[in-house]
Amino acid sequence: DTEAMGKHFGQLARVRHVITYSLSPFEQRAVPNVFSHGVPNVMRRFSSQVLKVVPPFVVGYLIYSWGTQEFERLKRKNPADYEHDQ
Repeated sequence: DTEAMGKHFGQLARVRHVITYSLSPFEQRAVPNVFSHGVPNVMRRFSSQVLKVVPPFVVGYLIYSWGTQEFERLKRKNPADYEHDQ
């Protein structure tokens, strides 16, 4: 008797008044309308969001590249400061 060992998974608790529905994998289509609806929908969503997303990334990249160049410039010694050294 397996009842003495404990309950099996799936029988751990009794749930009442909950209805679940399922569809057999053989009854559903894996990727229906992916080319007729999916690709145009992706293009529409991309084009509607591109002007909201791209400008902050461009500004961020410009600030980052300027900061990196400025850091490299300031890191170097000024040769004019050492002209009169012996």
